[in-house]
Amino acid sequence: MPVACLDGEIRDASQVLVPATDEGLLRGDGVFEVIRLYGGRPFALDEHLARMARSAENLRLPFDADAVRADAEALIDAAGAADGRLRLVVTRGGRRIGLVEAMPDQPPSIALATVEHAPVRLLDGVKSLSYAANMLATRLAQERGADDALLTTPHGRVLEAPTAAFFCVLDGALVTPPLTDHILDSITRRHLMAVADVEERPVTRDDIARMDEAFVASTVREVLPVHAIDGRELPMPGRLTREAAGRLRERIASLLA
Repeated sequence: MPVACLDGEIRDASQVLVPATDEGLLRGDGVFEVIRLYGGRPFALDEHLARMARSAENLRLPFDADAVRADAEALIDAAGAADGRLRLVVTRGGRRIGLVEAMPDQPPSIALATVEHAPVRLLDGVKSLSYAANMLATRLAQERGADDALLTTPHGRVLEAPTAAFFCVLDGALVTPPLTDHILDSITRRHLMAVADVEERPVTRDDIARMDEAFVASTVREVLPVHAIDGRELPMPGRLTREAAGRLRERIASLLA
């Protein structure tokens, strides 16, 4: 059974219960991180915990960094040498929750559909439990026959996928929207920008017609090619997408070693 942790106590995941009065449940008031485990080894654990602490600070949420790290390390030990993902949660009710989950199956590529979204400025830089809008965006895209959403502002700026950063190739250059467009400061995005030649600049909905390649990137997905956006077919995977995927894998292997 999946292993879990509640306030430092390792249990079977089915035995971890959160009271109905916890405002993490009632109001989505809390923070979380998901860390990839490669053969039981966490990738970028320190970066994820640092971002979690910043998110908690921005929410004015009490956060015991040492206790959360101890929970993570205990769960990693309990999970053994398997591949998976470690989910860490801290709620407004003062509870620390950790789960080791199996990796979901990933398709070779995905289709995206644009969904209009207005980021909440108060949550800039916060990876909070308030993900209902992100999940709804994915469902709306799936209702249109796509696999996931590509979030765009009411003014036509391309942002990100609901749970992944977005990259595309325009005029031969690999491009990603800037953090100033109020997207999440993705850790996978950071690592990709460290190893690939990426231009950070605004991307518009009109640019979709000119894109030569596109992919999404996240902790769970790494680099996942996009073969269509709003029904427009794209090469899959293109040269720059393959290069980015290879460089990210090399960086992960190097840092884990």
